[in-house]
Amino acid sequence: MRLHLILLLALCGTGTTAAALSYSLRGNWSICNGNGSLELPGAVPGCVHSALFQQGLIQDSYYRFNDLNYRWISLDNWTYSKEFKFPFEISKWQKVNLILEGVDTISKILFNEVTIGETDNMFNRYSFDITNVVRDVNSIELRFQSAVLYAAQQSKAHTRYPVPPDCPPLVQKGECHVNFVRKEQCSFSWDWGPSFPTQGIWKDVRIEAYSICHLNYFTFSPLYDKSAQEWNLEIEATFDVVSSKPVGGQVIVAIPKLQTQQMYNIELQPGKRIVELFLNISKNITVETWWPHGHGNQTGYNMTILFELDGGLNIEKSAKVYFRTVELIEEPIKGSPGLSFYFKINGFPIFLKGSNWIPADSFQDRVTSELLRLLLQSVVDANMNTLRVWGGGIYEQDEFYELCDELGIMVWQDFMFACALYPTDQGFLDSVRAEVAYQIKRLKSHPSIIIWSGNNENEEALMMNWYHISFTDRPIYIKDYVTLYVKNIRELVLAGDKSRPFITSSPTNGAETVAEGWVSQNPNSNYFGDVHFYDYISDCWNWKVFPKARFASEYGYQSWPSFSTLEKVSSTEDWSFSSKFSVHRQHHEGGNKQMLYQAGLHFKLPKSTDPLRTFKDTIYLTQVMQAQCVKTETEFYRRSRSEIVDQQGHTMGALYWQLNDIWQAPSWASLEYGGKWKMLHYFAQNFFAPLLPVGFENENTFYIYGVSDLHSDYSMTLTVRVHTWNSLEPVCSCVTEHFVMKGGEAVRLYEEPVSELLRRCGNCTRESCVVSFYLSADHELLSPTNYHFLSSLKEAVGLCKAQITAIISQQGDIFVFDLETSAVAPFVWLDVGNIPGRFSDNGFLMTEKTRTILFYPWEPTSKSELEQSFHVTSLTDIY
Repeated sequence: MRLHLILLLALCGTGTTAAALSYSLRGNWSICNGNGSLELPGAVPGCVHSALFQQGLIQDSYYRFNDLNYRWISLDNWTYSKEFKFPFEISKWQKVNLILEGVDTISKILFNEVTIGETDNMFNRYSFDITNVVRDVNSIELRFQSAVLYAAQQSKAHTRYPVPPDCPPLVQKGECHVNFVRKEQCSFSWDWGPSFPTQGIWKDVRIEAYSICHLNYFTFSPLYDKSAQEWNLEIEATFDVVSSKPVGGQVIVAIPKLQTQQMYNIELQPGKRIVELFLNISKNITVETWWPHGHGNQTGYNMTILFELDGGLNIEKSAKVYFRTVELIEEPIKGSPGLSFYFKINGFPIFLKGSNWIPADSFQDRVTSELLRLLLQSVVDANMNTLRVWGGGIYEQDEFYELCDELGIMVWQDFMFACALYPTDQGFLDSVRAEVAYQIKRLKSHPSIIIWSGNNENEEALMMNWYHISFTDRPIYIKDYVTLYVKNIRELVLAGDKSRPFITSSPTNGAETVAEGWVSQNPNSNYFGDVHFYDYISDCWNWKVFPKARFASEYGYQSWPSFSTLEKVSSTEDWSFSSKFSVHRQHHEGGNKQMLYQAGLHFKLPKSTDPLRTFKDTIYLTQVMQAQCVKTETEFYRRSRSEIVDQQGHTMGALYWQLNDIWQAPSWASLEYGGKWKMLHYFAQNFFAPLLPVGFENENTFYIYGVSDLHSDYSMTLTVRVHTWNSLEPVCSCVTEHFVMKGGEAVRLYEEPVSELLRRCGNCTRESCVVSFYLSADHELLSPTNYHFLSSLKEAVGLCKAQITAIISQQGDIFVFDLETSAVAPFVWLDVGNIPGRFSDNGFLMTEKTRTILFYPWEPTSKSELEQSFHVTSLTDIY
């Protein structure tokens, strides 16, 4: 047996007592099903699905139709068991606890055949006293109940009134009553994900033994005192004092780089005790603050806290402390009814640019440190500064938030409630309160988290009557809503965390929602709070269909993942857009038709005689459509930050749905399952650039706005070029006079009637020409080169098939692709199959004969491997 014995505190000199011993039970366990007919080894942390796969008893759960084939796994009741011997003398310790960091989900726990407790919440941490049952040789069992069957039982037992929705739409092929179990909500299915309601021990499980007293929790919050103009640190430590007498001692808190050290005298009475400390940072010390990506450094300071207690007991903790302030500004706006809704970080207004995060996998044991870093690095590489951790998934693991701290990614943190109404019986509320209190303690020290949100879309679901509740019954559900999110969750947030704001839902009207009694008549108002917006019928190239809202926290369009991603989980017969596989994998009602409809508005649909070629071209075209649609919408939000038009505007956030995929299927994601960048993610790298020119038309006049997220003003020029589709040489070009682009603003830089633009450029028509533009200073490019189509590309005149070649060379760990084209090529897509990595740009409009693109591999690869896998596509290849 591999020992996982940790001495929590190194002995600090003669006479010092060890604080505690911790013995991890992670590793090999035994798993058996309900009737005992199947027994197998399984890893902890892990789940039953993973154990079955690792033993070769099932295929990859994501292969073809296995989400349906393997429903039996979630409907059975499984037992995890283990026998173990302690590597130390247990009798020498006064208290022994079993700590379960994460149990998924419904279980009864037996220790040495004695029932010691139960679990009913995947998101809670459990501690059970096993002092009186522990022996030198021990057995432990976790007897799981199917979460699907448990949820159905709980729903059936709730006889006073129904709590909708009962089941997901049939197209999702999911399980019912997920709102009755505190488990990852999307594990019962979603419109972008499969149904895999897992069972298992998904985080660490360990034994802790201690005497005298034990530090159970340690958390802190940096706070800025505006009146005194100084930083303070609130520290909270929770102890279990098992000594029969009070335990006295000293606490020393030190932050060396801030020249700060403070000593406190404490006395702990027997029982559960909380120590609250207040550390003042001298105003004479310069404190460097934590900034979001693109706005400054992510400076942190090492802090140590040492408890020197009676009996020679020393307990030491260390942590990284980041200092930052966050304010949610809701105030009147001149020329507009309602209130603003934007964030100030360290007193500076920040436009939130980013996306929405869902779980990276249905099976959390597959989510490695390497995968988390790859996905989060892709966030900042695309010029994002924010992720919304969506309320239908999980509170992410500690490493996720640590990486967000390190990378400067702001986190909008939902509590895990989504697209449903919920019961409010006392047992459910007790479980939720324990979950919320634990998650606040665990997460509040992270500067990356800038807001708590009570749920995803539940205020809107209630007030827009998604579930067809009669008007006379609505007060019952409003009461439940207020009970859960206001009287419980909000109460716990206000008591446990003073360092960031809280809103009850997303979307919400913020302060207006509060004024209306915690539910708004129209939670999706353009004049308050944040909005979610989806429209698959209107033309996404028409910016007028989008809401000129204060903050857009969800919006998007679907596309299919690349063929190389789908190929791993499908077979030859699946490779068509109308196959059973393609229909099965689409969990959004009408999604495949909507993609083709939206693409068909502006592009010719593929019509190759080769079915596989048609399938690949269709995949490509869905990614082109998605990227162009989200680009148009996001640029609209970015250019709306500084203006009020028809009483609407001052948009200060754009978080598209969604960042990542949970499996290989069509979805709104910009990163495919495993991290491969879709065309949308490459577009995001440009439309989220710190400096960006945005082009659009209104009443047959062409406008270009300059958008800046910078803190300073810069002098620059705007260059506007026009190309015909059949020439690599621009037919006209103009450069503006130097102007000063103010930091943190969006301003009009250019306007010209389209008729004059076409006349000025010779023989141009809307169908034969395309406009590109960029910002520069002293011949140095300051922005991406943006473009504007004057007509649909299916009507383009002069567009001819481009022959694009590439010469690949290597410079250190980076590969250089020198491209050459024979003609103007829209949406040039470079693909290297399954070789992991990303290009410096992709999906671009190529208007010049040559262009150099870099490839950054994520794993060691060779030039010959790239050459063998490389393929280039442009829109001209399918016309």
